Amino acid sequence: MLRGAMRSIEQLTEELLSLPSASRALLADKLVESLEFDADSNIQAVWMTEAKRRKDEIRDGSVQPIPREEALAQVRRLLEP
Repeated sequence: MLRGAMRSIEQLTEELLSLPSASRALLADKLVESLEFDADSNIQAVWMTEAKRRKDEIRDGSVQPIPREEALAQVRRLLEP
């Protein structure tokens, strides 16, 4: 039975990979979203604390946010060989 299930997954994967990139991206988001509920509650709590801390730093002015385009440019520069 497992062998048959694996074949189905392989066939499904092949079919899904033939979708346009926008559809694959949407599917990937949905799959990741479905896994987030399985995440360890301790990890979720740590990320919530971190998100609140960052929000508070922006609100109190101790940290200045930068535009998305600038942040992406910085990351790209770091990744350049």
